[in-house]
Amino acid sequence: MHSSFDQLGDVAGAAGFRDVDGVLFDLGLSSFQLDDPERGFAFRAEGPLDMRLDRTAGRPAADLVNRLPERDLAALIREFGEERWAQRIAQFVVARRPLRTTSDLAAAVEAAIPRGAWPKRIHPATRTFQALRIEVNDELGSLERALPQAAALLKPGGRLAVICFHSLEDRAAKRFIRADPALKPVTKRPLSPSAAEAGRNPRARSARLRVAEKL
Repeated sequence: MHSSFDQLGDVAGAAGFRDVDGVLFDLGLSSFQLDDPERGFAFRAEGPLDMRLDRTAGRPAADLVNRLPERDLAALIREFGEERWAQRIAQFVVARRPLRTTSDLAAAVEAAIPRGAWPKRIHPATRTFQALRIEVNDELGSLERALPQAAALLKPGGRLAVICFHSLEDRAAKRFIRADPALKPVTKRPLSPSAAEAGRNPRARSARLRVAEKL
């Protein structure tokens, strides 16, 4: 179905799903989206600053990058990217406007972060791209609206499973499961991929799985 997580209740109802055995959220973007330069998610390939998961709705990332005041842009990168260099990155982005491509944005971030402070395991622009993608798609808002709908669909004994790829999503799922009296956590801590699985599929290395059961 071409829809958003936060339309789960309506979509399930229209398809005749009631009292289901399980609901699985596989959050974030897919490899197909990441590997398509035209979608604007990748900092290693030239493409438009889009980042919309659904290109039929919403505003592209270019609107945020080129129009937000420096203070607001820094706050966004700090909150959704958990980026310690957010203020400096925002300064460099504003100074280089207009930024038109993913390469333009990646270059601005690389210039903003001192070379000795670049993270060892990820590209220096990773957190900035994450922050913009989350804001463009209202990913955390969609998840927070969708989780109660998923819980309401479950029959007793049914399970809710949430695969997260960054700490903000994981915290939202954890808070919801703990706060819902109709749910019992099945996983005390989120499950992570094994070294062998991460070796076969490197993009799985940051995945975290939480599961809860309907009472």
